[in-house]
Amino acid sequence: HVQLVESGGGSVQAGGSLRLSCAISGRSNENYFLAWFRQPPGKDREGVAGIDSDGLATYDDSAKGRFRISHNAAKTTLQMNNLKPEDTGMYYCAGDSQQKVRRNWLAAYEYGSWGQGTQVTVS
Repeated sequence: HVQLVESGGGSVQAGGSLRLSCAISGRSNENYFLAWFRQPPGKDREGVAGIDSDGLATYDDSAKGRFRISHNAAKTTLQMNNLKPEDTGMYYCAGDSQQKVRRNWLAAYEYGSWGQGTQVTVS
């Protein structure tokens, strides 16, 4: 059973930076896809960035040029720069088989493993 635990959220002013981390445990040897989702207040979760087991990253348009996702065997990291107020929300780490989610990585319902979330507030 895969466990994901996020850390690194906080409050920053617009233009600032934050780095989120997601510790991973219990993963099998299968190829795994990891993603970060953002849930603004009162809205659905939306995909921000994803990365496959080969390190190939993909981003939502809102994150391109500002966010960078990376990973190793133990964690995935989301570096967020030039933050905007619209980036505010609860950020979740999600993961599942790469074969299952790679083609539709923006769909939250595709992922079977989720962290508890970490709050990001940009003012």
